[in-house]
Amino acid sequence: MKWSEISIHTTNEAVEAISNILHEAGASGVVIEDPFELIKERQDQFGEIYQLDPHDYPEEGVIVKAYLPVNSFLGETVDEIKEAINNLILFNIDIGLNKVSISEVNEEEWATAWKKYYHPVKISERFTIVPTWEEYTPVSSDELIIELDPGMAFGTGTHPTTVMCIQALERTVKHGDYVVDVGTGSGVLSIAAAMLKAEKVTALDLDEVAVQSAKINVKLNKVHEKVDVFQNNLLDGVEEQADVVVANILAEVIMRFTNDVASAVKQDGYFIASGIIQQKKQDVKDKISEAGFDIIEVMQMEDWVAIIAKRK
Repeated sequence: MKWSEISIHTTNEAVEAISNILHEAGASGVVIEDPFELIKERQDQFGEIYQLDPHDYPEEGVIVKAYLPVNSFLGETVDEIKEAINNLILFNIDIGLNKVSISEVNEEEWATAWKKYYHPVKISERFTIVPTWEEYTPVSSDELIIELDPGMAFGTGTHPTTVMCIQALERTVKHGDYVVDVGTGSGVLSIAAAMLKAEKVTALDLDEVAVQSAKINVKLNKVHEKVDVFQNNLLDGVEEQADVVVANILAEVIMRFTNDVASAVKQDGYFIASGIIQQKKQDVKDKISEAGFDIIEVMQMEDWVAIIAKRK
């Protein structure tokens, strides 16, 4: 089978939104080539660091790649992707060069080439993300290992927005809590919440591919008795109040449903919001405060922001 590689040269600010567009267009996964990775400082005590090739990265900006099957609808799909990316300007998202290129690859090449970008990474004091095809031995008795197969839905668990969400979950989730994960993607946040001893977790995503991916990853990590995954639009129809609601989605979406979150969170419960670019930080903080939350902490990593808020 033939696959088409679509490559978009854009900005770090637009990565999350473009990844979502590609995912909704039917991409089975995305590869993000960010030159910042070449200079990013990492601890090597866990053996997760691999030498990166500068030739795999652009000199400036970020390249987002995805793979789509070559069929009679491909041209129409690519046009829809281009239009959706151009529309990001309406949300004040800088799309940079916005250079889109298409090339063809064999299925065997597609199935293995992207794996070179993904290795075990320790993302917090307790959690390490490990791809299913990698061998990894825990270095401490209390280390929590999340195994992921990111090939089915975007989200490897190592993006700054996800890392901050997991760190925020470590600070807020208590034994016996009920957690709702809005826009679950690969299911990594729901898995982390369950491993942190939450009693029940509801994982929600509008995209059917993400839902199926999350279900597989939940079973892979043996937390399926605690985590229920549903196809759902944000918090529509969610009636039971949660101790923690976590949403790693676009800032614009967060600002649209903060009142719904306030209704879905118990008094003194927490709202963890991520996927927020620096430029939108104050706008999101204002919306969350207006909805009846106290801002407890603002976390920052690279160009991204996560907010921990507590319902008054």
